[in-house]
Amino acid sequence: MSAGDSCHNLAEPSLTTGLDPSVRALRHYVALVGPPNAGKTTLFNRLTGLRQKVANFPGVTVEHHIGKARTTAGREVFLIDLPGIYSMQPRSEDEEVTRDVLTGAKEGLGQPDAVILILDATNLHRHLLLAAPILSLGLPTLVVLNMADDLAKRGGSIDPAALAAQLGCPVALISAATGQDVDKVQQFLEGSSARPPATAKRVELPILQDLPGCRRWAGQVGSDSGYSAPAPPIWTRRLDSVFLHPQLGPFVFLLVVISVFQAIFSGAQPLMDGVESWITVSGNWLGAALPEGILRSLLIEGIWAGVGSVLVFLPQILMLFLFIGILEDSGYLARAALIADRTMSLVGLQGKAFIPLLSAYACAVPAILSTRTIENKRDRLATILIAPFMTCSARLAPYLLLIGTFVQDRPLLGPFLHTQTAAMLGLYLLGFLAAIATAQLLRSTVLRRQQSVFVLELPPYRMPNVRSLALRLYDRAFVFLKNAGTVILLVSACLWILAHVPYKDGQPAKLEDSVAGQIGHAIEPAIKPLGFNWKIGVGLITSLAAREVIVGTLGTIYGIENADKDDVNLQQALRKDLTPAGAGALLVFFAFAMQCFSTIAVVRRETGSWFWPSVQFAYMSVFAYLSAWGTFVLLSR
Repeated sequence: MSAGDSCHNLAEPSLTTGLDPSVRALRHYVALVGPPNAGKTTLFNRLTGLRQKVANFPGVTVEHHIGKARTTAGREVFLIDLPGIYSMQPRSEDEEVTRDVLTGAKEGLGQPDAVILILDATNLHRHLLLAAPILSLGLPTLVVLNMADDLAKRGGSIDPAALAAQLGCPVALISAATGQDVDKVQQFLEGSSARPPATAKRVELPILQDLPGCRRWAGQVGSDSGYSAPAPPIWTRRLDSVFLHPQLGPFVFLLVVISVFQAIFSGAQPLMDGVESWITVSGNWLGAALPEGILRSLLIEGIWAGVGSVLVFLPQILMLFLFIGILEDSGYLARAALIADRTMSLVGLQGKAFIPLLSAYACAVPAILSTRTIENKRDRLATILIAPFMTCSARLAPYLLLIGTFVQDRPLLGPFLHTQTAAMLGLYLLGFLAAIATAQLLRSTVLRRQQSVFVLELPPYRMPNVRSLALRLYDRAFVFLKNAGTVILLVSACLWILAHVPYKDGQPAKLEDSVAGQIGHAIEPAIKPLGFNWKIGVGLITSLAAREVIVGTLGTIYGIENADKDDVNLQQALRKDLTPAGAGALLVFFAFAMQCFSTIAVVRRETGSWFWPSVQFAYMSVFAYLSAWGTFVLLSR
């Protein structure tokens, strides 16, 4: 773009052919763009609420959010939350996607009809550098100065009208976290596709390739707009002196992790008891309402026992996501990445890999997708290959079941650390150490390269936004329940059928003689050295679809076995089939094995071949088997 191009050189509205049919019908969408940590996603969540979904851009697996926003006049407009960028010269695939969408180069997706550029009002001189290339696109643009409350609290100021005159486009000073003046954004959305008058002021923009010139332009525009930078956040400096201390920082991080898991075990128990009671009462009611027969057996012994045994862990999983959300929104997790860089650099990875690895504690699939922010391809591939070692939320269900069954909960370090919490932390540590060891192996052999520089912008500490946390928990609960209502339900139903066929003389086969029993007995010799019997073997096979399925599988198996009893206690049944040594081996196996078809498929797509996912699956399976065998032998002594 040449100097002199302005935000009033408008493009014709384009067809959004790459989106879902409802977006194509509207023929209108607005892109949200801005630097990382500017509050872009917070504004998106406030504008769209629950009317949003996650999708992939056409042709790539970079995720984005699509949502419906309602204007002040009641009109609905589609918004797309793009990955954060610092400039229009991308260094990663995430940034490349954002540039291609904004310029209309993304295949199957037309150029946006308008742009909302979100900048941090407390860092305006630096963030204004992004305004020049965005305005040069010639699209209707609203510049949003976010964090107005923080700016005023710290003694800063800006004249939005003066800045609008400097930029030649509307400017809104808002707080996405509190909702202050967000109605100005909704007003812009109402007329975002309208062409401005021909007499609109043209604004001279710097030549984009001239970085020093862009910096001078950004400084001059800020000064002419009456911008007064806020005082440095005192509490940020004070907290960083502790959290980023070379010795004290890692110790504080360890205390935070221990506190989170202790709270998960103690705080979620009443909620788990409530869910379990509801499942029992509703199952008894449903059983009493249905006549004896195959349908009743399928629903109660198969589906209800299988799905219900997994649903009981939903409170603990949501509590984990709540704490992660609080730590992320407060700004602490960025500091954790900086602390982790010191450790990860020892194995040849940079601190930026910490963010995907951290998100892998939720799910390996989005973690692998988020590696697109890593510029170096060897670093990215190494991160992809080790991400499944991190303890994802799918592992929580079998972990919680086995720990609750075989580990007696008693104080280990007074009220600060209990044995069950220590066992869970040990499993998380095992996964992390396996990931680090594998990274070291990769970096010293097939993925050897020079060490790269890690650069990270640390946001100021902020109070987490309750609305954003609630939306995040709603999203995770929806995903969990959707999985329980599809994958786990389907596996439970299929397993019930396999556990009853073949029929003889109109009667179902005994569990040991059924197809499921025969499959379990066929693999029992291979898993017997680990302390597992054929029932656990059936669970290992079904859990290849998703790790948490093993809990539903065992719930279905024991539900069928104990169909004549009023109450099936899964923990009591497990104690009959597993010794403590076998339970320890099963926990270690789940810590290392790659039991997730979705992860395998994503690795294949991200690496472009079946070679790496095949190597990854084989390596993790062998590693899990040998580690489980060693654990069983050690604990059996």
